[in-house]
Amino acid sequence: MAGVRQFDEGEMLDKALALFWKKGYADTSMQELAAATGVQRGSLYNAYQDKETLFLRVFEVYAARFLEGARRTLEAPRLDQALEAFFAYVIASMTTGTPTRGCLSTKTAVAGDRIDEPIRQALAAMLDRFEAVLAARLARPDPELEPSVPAKEAAALIITFTRGIVVIERVYQEPRRLHDNARTLVAMLLRPRRAAAAPA
Repeated sequence: MAGVRQFDEGEMLDKALALFWKKGYADTSMQELAAATGVQRGSLYNAYQDKETLFLRVFEVYAARFLEGARRTLEAPRLDQALEAFFAYVIASMTTGTPTRGCLSTKTAVAGDRIDEPIRQALAAMLDRFEAVLAARLARPDPELEPSVPAKEAAALIITFTRGIVVIERVYQEPRRLHDNARTLVAMLLRPRRAAAAPA
């Protein structure tokens, strides 16, 4: 019957994700996706209509997994420990593989005019959710530390920083440099919690 998928979607999406992550959205063809997933090109078109729709489904899976992983790392009890674990997670994600795979969202974003509005919106939505996860953790009371700027501003800065270290990783390919930079940022963003003002 037309429209019935004759393949395991979860397995196919994982294989498509690996290829998109390696090559980027703009430089990946449907023919390559068919070869990588083992699903005939006609079946992919029948299920997803076009490459953009398939990518959006893949990106949905990627974003959900990445954000859930980020949430878990941020559950460390101390704020500095949570941020250090978070950066270790982000850096490990982008430096996996040989050659390293980088960051799917940033790799897609820098394709510029080769991506259309639905993909740009999906990227923005992921970053907004990413920022919200960070802001919520930064706003949570910590007995010893607090952000040196408002939680939302600190979260936005961290998001910007994570995009920047993707480029640094591509150029230097030195994970230690990324970890050192992340530790410096954490030290700049946190300060000892100020004692509450005594009532008048």
